[in-house]
Amino acid sequence: MNQILTYLVPVTAVIALIVALMLAVWIKGRSEGSDRMKEVSGFIREGAMAFLKREYRYMAVVIVALVLILGFALSWLSAALYVVGAFFSVLAGFFGMKVATWGNVRTASAANDSGMPAALKVAFRSGAVMGLCVVGLGLLGLGVLFIILDGIGKVEIITGFGLGASSMALFGRVGGGIYTKAADVGADLVGKVEAGIPEDDPRNPAVIADNVGDNVGDVAGMGSDLFESYVGSVISAITLAVVLPHVSTLFVGQFDLPALEGSIFPLILAAIGIVASIIGIFFVRGKDGGNPATALNVGTYVSTAIIVAAALVLSKYFFGNFNAAIAIIAGLVVGTAIGKITEVYTSSDYKSVKHIAAQAETGEATTIISGMGVGMLSTVWPIIFICVGIFFAYAFAGLYGIALAAVGMLSTTGIVVAVDAYGPVSDNAGGIAEMCELPPNVRKITDKLDAVGNTTAAIGKGFAIGSAALTALALFASYASVVELKMIDLLDPLVIIGLFIGAMLPFLFCALTMNSVGRAAKQMIEEVRRQFREDKGIMAGTSKPDYARCVDISTKAALKEMIAPGLLAIIAPLAVGMLIGKDALGGLLAGSLTSGVLLAIMLANAGGAWDNAKKHIEEGHHGGKGSPAHKAAVVGDTVGDPFKDTSGPSLNILLKLMTIVAVVFAPLFEFALMK
Repeated sequence: MNQILTYLVPVTAVIALIVALMLAVWIKGRSEGSDRMKEVSGFIREGAMAFLKREYRYMAVVIVALVLILGFALSWLSAALYVVGAFFSVLAGFFGMKVATWGNVRTASAANDSGMPAALKVAFRSGAVMGLCVVGLGLLGLGVLFIILDGIGKVEIITGFGLGASSMALFGRVGGGIYTKAADVGADLVGKVEAGIPEDDPRNPAVIADNVGDNVGDVAGMGSDLFESYVGSVISAITLAVVLPHVSTLFVGQFDLPALEGSIFPLILAAIGIVASIIGIFFVRGKDGGNPATALNVGTYVSTAIIVAAALVLSKYFFGNFNAAIAIIAGLVVGTAIGKITEVYTSSDYKSVKHIAAQAETGEATTIISGMGVGMLSTVWPIIFICVGIFFAYAFAGLYGIALAAVGMLSTTGIVVAVDAYGPVSDNAGGIAEMCELPPNVRKITDKLDAVGNTTAAIGKGFAIGSAALTALALFASYASVVELKMIDLLDPLVIIGLFIGAMLPFLFCALTMNSVGRAAKQMIEEVRRQFREDKGIMAGTSKPDYARCVDISTKAALKEMIAPGLLAIIAPLAVGMLIGKDALGGLLAGSLTSGVLLAIMLANAGGAWDNAKKHIEEGHHGGKGSPAHKAAVVGDTVGDPFKDTSGPSLNILLKLMTIVAVVFAPLFEFALMK
C-alpha cells in the first residue's frame, strides 16, 4: 500500500501541471483589447523576458561553480541533483511570469468589457498557474527522487536538490527585487512627486521598467522563493525521519519513528495539498460590488479544511495516532494567524495603516517614523504564534513535528501563491489601463484588485517567513544530528563567536540589498530627470520617452548588484564551518534564525503598511491624490519598496539556504582549523 501511495505523489504533481496548462490556455484565449493595449503589454513582456534571459546566464555561472564544488568535495550524484533542483526552481518562476505577462492585459480588457468579477477571474487564474507550477514541479522532483533512490538512506542527495532550489531562489528574489524597486522608486519619486503626473502615466520614462519589475520581482522571484520554501519544508521532514530513529516529546513520551513511513507522510500530505489547492482555486468567484478579498479567502479556507481532514486520516494510518496531525494543524493555525496579523498591520481596513496615512499630513518624516513603528510592533504576535506552534508541534511529535508544522503551513502553497501572484497581475493591469487611457472605471476596478493584492502579497510573505522559521529550525536539527552536535553551549567562546556572526548576517544582507536598490534607483532617477529636462515634448505629450533606456538601467543594475548578497549565503556558513568548526556554525545558524525572522517580519509589514497608506490617501482621504499628505505617503512607500519586495522576502531564503548549506557540506566541517 505504501508503495502505491509513493507513486501517487508524482502523479498528483503531473495533474497540477496539467491543470496549470489548462488555465494558461484559457487565459491566452481571453481578449487582449485594443491594439494600443497589445503594444504596451508587448513592451512589458519583452522587457521581462530579456531580463530573465540575462539573469539566467549569470545564474548559470553560479550553478557550474557549485556543481564542481559539490562533485569534487562530496559526490557527483549530489551535484547532479543540485542541477535538477536549480532547474526546477528556475522553471517555476519562468512559467509563472510567462503567464502573468499574458494575464495583465487580459485582466485590463476584462475589467473594461465585463467589470470586476471577470477581471478578478483572469487575474486570479493567472496567479493560479504560478501556484500550481510551484507545487507541481516541487513535488514532481521530490516524488521521482524518492522513488529512484528507494525512498530512504540518501539524505545528502535529497538535500542536494534542496540546495539547488534555495540558491536559485535567492538570486532570483534578490535580482528581481532590485530590478523592480529601482524602477518603482525612480518612477514614483520623479513622476508622482516631482512632476506631479499620475502613477503609470505613459509620459513617465520609467513606467515600462516599473511594470516589467512587477513581473520579474513579484512573480518570477516570488515563484522561485515559494518553490524553495515548499521544497525545503518537505525535505526537512524527510531528513529528520531518516536521521532520527526515535522521537522525544513533551506530552506523549518517546516513540519510534519508522524512516519509511516518516518520509512518505509529508510527501502524501503535500500531494493532497495539491488536490486541495486545485479545488480551492475553482471556489474563487467574484461578484459585482463584492470584496475581492472575501472571494480569495473562500478558496483558501476550503483548501485548509481539506488538509486538516487529510492530516487526521493519514496520521492515524501511518503512525496509529494523531500526534503528526496535531503538528500539521499547529502549522496551519500558525500560518493562518500570521496571515491575519499581517492583514491587520498592512490593510487600510485597520487602524495601523490609517494612522500612517494620518501622519502623512505632517510630512515625510512622521510618515516614515510611524511606518517603522508599525513594522516593529508587527513582530510581536507572529513570533508569539510561531513559539506556540513550535511548542505544540514538539509536545506531540518532537523535532519531527516542527518539520511537519512547516509542511502543514505550506501544504496549501498552490492557492497561497495564486492569491499572492494575482496582485502583481492586477497592478500591471492598472498600469496598462492608465497608459492606454481606458475609462476611469477600469482603473478603479484594477486599483481595488491591486489594493487587495498588496494585502495578499503581504500575507504570502508572512506565510513564507513563518515557514522559514519552522523549516530552518527543522533543518538545524538535521544538521545537529548529522554532525552529532548535542547542544549549543553558550559558555563556549567559539559558539558565541558564531552566534554573533549569525545575528549580524541578516543585517549585512539587508544592507547589501538596500544599498543595491538605492544605487540602482539613483541611476533611474537621474535618467528620468534627464529625459524630462532634455525633451520638453515628453510632458507635452508630443514625443515618446525612451522606455528602453530605463529598462536597460534596471536590468544592468540588478544583475550586477545581486551577486554579493547571493554569494554571502553560501560563503558565510562554509567559511565558519571550515575555519571555526561545527559548534561555531551551530551558533551562526541559531543567531541568524532569531535575528533574521524578526527583521524579515518588520521589513515586510512596514513596507506593506506604507504602500496601503498611500493607496488609502489616493482613495480620497487626507486630501487625496496630489495633496501634501499624498506626496509624503509616496515617499514613505518608496522607502518601503525595498523593505517589502527586496530585503524582507529575501531573508527567509537566506535563513534556509545557510542551513541547507550546513547540512549538505557537513562532512567537510570535521577538518575545521579550530574545531
